[in-house]
Amino acid sequence: MKTTEINKSALQTTGTLAANGPVYMLNLLRYKEYADYNNAAGVSPCSGREVYMQRYVREFRRITADDDVKLLFLGNVGISLVAPDDEQWDDVAIVEYPDFSTFSRIVSSNAYLTDAEPHRLAALEDWRLIATNKVLL
Repeated sequence: MKTTEINKSALQTTGTLAANGPVYMLNLLRYKEYADYNNAAGVSPCSGREVYMQRYVREFRRITADDDVKLLFLGNVGISLVAPDDEQWDDVAIVEYPDFSTFSRIVSSNAYLTDAEPHRLAALEDWRLIATNKVLL
């Protein structure tokens, strides 16, 4: 099932995440061949990857500049060794947030919803976002 929407009800709980401390968001990203802004006027045509990297990331960084949010990893998917044949991803990203409440506040903010989310929705064909804590062995 393809999805690009954040589950708003999931933002109300931390599930099994630690209440305090960093949260690592694993992003599995598949881009649209051409970004789709639903025919919005004034939007120049380009690929989903271009929109994500140039427009979404720019706005996301601006919105999170004071929140100690860190991009820890961004890489292209080379080979899916264990995955269904119909599940393909273009990029993987890991973003660190100080805690889950910071993530929830950011993605619920008016700035995110108006300035960043439209670019994410225009750019992505499919997306998985998985919240995790670091396991210390």
